[in-house]
Amino acid sequence: MPLVQLSNGKSFEVPQGVTLLEAAIKAGIAMPHSCKTGRCCSCRCMVISGESKVLSSECGLSELDRSRGWILSCARTILTDLVLEVDDLGGAVLPPIKVQACRIVSLNRVAPDVVRVVLRLPPSATFPFIPGQYIDVIGPGGTRRSYSLANSPIVANTLELHIRAVKGGAMSNYWFNQARVNDLLHLRGPHGTFFLRNIAQRDLVFLATGTGIAPIKAMLEALPRFSLDETPKSVSVLWGARNVQDLYFDIKALPGSHEFIPVLSRPEGSGWFGEQGHVQDVLLRRKSDLLNCSVYACGSDSMIYSARIALTSAGLPRNQFYSDAFVCSSNLESQ
Repeated sequence: MPLVQLSNGKSFEVPQGVTLLEAAIKAGIAMPHSCKTGRCCSCRCMVISGESKVLSSECGLSELDRSRGWILSCARTILTDLVLEVDDLGGAVLPPIKVQACRIVSLNRVAPDVVRVVLRLPPSATFPFIPGQYIDVIGPGGTRRSYSLANSPIVANTLELHIRAVKGGAMSNYWFNQARVNDLLHLRGPHGTFFLRNIAQRDLVFLATGTGIAPIKAMLEALPRFSLDETPKSVSVLWGARNVQDLYFDIKALPGSHEFIPVLSRPEGSGWFGEQGHVQDVLLRRKSDLLNCSVYACGSDSMIYSARIALTSAGLPRNQFYSDAFVCSSNLESQ
């Protein structure tokens, strides 16, 4: 059976027709990943040697990425032994994935197209997760959608979601028109590797658009619990939205010390004197030296793609850019 060798010294076998990512997970190896649909690029790997085969679309990769040897582990299997350069997850142990019943505790419209949902697990349930991970919610009729967890595990058995309306979306119709307190749902998770690592004495920068602020809120809540030798040198949050009403909660009220920079793309009227445009461009205007930065970006796939190119071109080390892109299509809603 063909073997994958990673740059961190770990290796695993890949059965015929199984993706690299699926085989790694089954072998207990935590490779970076998120959407598993070939769009978000969180699972990018550089091929050092060997041959692989595409099983599904790698639409998240640019032609330049492909020409340089990048592949997506969620979309490929191998034909020969393969050597990959892949980011190390810092020895993180991923919590077990499980299916769990839950009930809606509260539903609050916090913006015209965003609802905040709080779910409660049974008192006897245990559901460990790492701030930044996401879950699949299984709704009426078995419809399943992915949502980032917007809280840290400080409050036991409670999960917070920030859900944006998607036009024509089956789950959006449920959340915004049908859902009621005490509804019984099921979830599966936690998933993903978008969580804090290697941030000690770094300038930690969060970039978010829309409900991409949800996992960042969870990380910010968890930061005060880090030990002194794990804490970053500074923390900055740049949250992009269309207008003021889309900045639907007060980031400055969260615990810890961090700089908050709201960025609007369509400010209404003449009363806005803050930053405008794209969050990555604002960061570049404000910070010229990115060498000591760790950037965590979450939001639209277009923002993620543009931010990665702009920031790494400006000097941010490639392995210090972490992302989780929210993807939507006619058959997939997320976040």
